[in-house]
Amino acid sequence: MSSRIPQTFIDEVVTRTDIVELIDNHVSLKKKGKEYAACCPFHNEKTASFTVSPEKQFYHCFGCGAHGTALGFLM
Repeated sequence: MSSRIPQTFIDEVVTRTDIVELIDNHVSLKKKGKEYAACCPFHNEKTASFTVSPEKQFYHCFGCGAHGTALGFLM
């Protein structure tokens, strides 16, 4: 018996999660075109370089390079 969570289950959780809603609970996001932007929660900055793509269900910071899915954001 494997104690690992199946990758298919993890993928399904990520697919069903609204990454914008999830991250907006932690960081105040502002809509910028198709994406959302904010100051990065992973490092101090004054200019928003953190973006969230609802289409790709992915976040990325152009300042520090942090990136990932909703699950990665929470971990």
